[in-house]
Amino acid sequence: MAPTTEALTAERILEATEEALRRHGPAKATVVDVARALGVSHGSVYRHFRTKAALREAVTKRWLDRTSQILAEIARPSSAPPPEALERWLSTLFTAKRHKAGDDPELFATYSVLLDEASAVVEEHVAELVDQLSDIIHRGVMEGDFMTVDGDSVATARAVFHATNRFHDPAYAHEWEKPGIEAEFSTVVTLVLRGLRRRID
Repeated sequence: MAPTTEALTAERILEATEEALRRHGPAKATVVDVARALGVSHGSVYRHFRTKAALREAVTKRWLDRTSQILAEIARPSSAPPPEALERWLSTLFTAKRHKAGDDPELFATYSVLLDEASAVVEEHVAELVDQLSDIIHRGVMEGDFMTVDGDSVATARAVFHATNRFHDPAYAHEWEKPGIEAEFSTVVTLVLRGLRRRID
């Protein structure tokens, strides 16, 4: 174990954990592997993350947050009119998930395993994304662009999220590079937007 002079931070530990997961896979990667890569004792890692499970949850949250942070910018009121913002939000989510699956398939497969372990982290992530959608939809209602189900922006956002599930749930990753997937995605988004449009009698 080589000595290190750089301060040990939670971010450095998470970066090293991601590399250990990429190298060894979720079944074999250990806290000792992370500590060795950082040049510290495994006890030093445990001072930041009390258990191996806590460390894996934290690195999973970090991975998910990369996507939610990008989407949060699109959901901001100043980003675009609600219909355009919603279309861009859905497209960005799909593109981000496709890149994660295609650019680093080993790490994507690793995180797919971790997602099953960290159910609370996943639920929190989904709730955050639904909140972002709800903000866009609520703004659409206020500006006269959208209608909601029973006046409930959150329920409507959740329905939109589930309606587009095929294009962001890792369980469908094997379909994301099939020919015609972009056209299928566009069709679903078009139907969602038409369903939300406020009708003028």
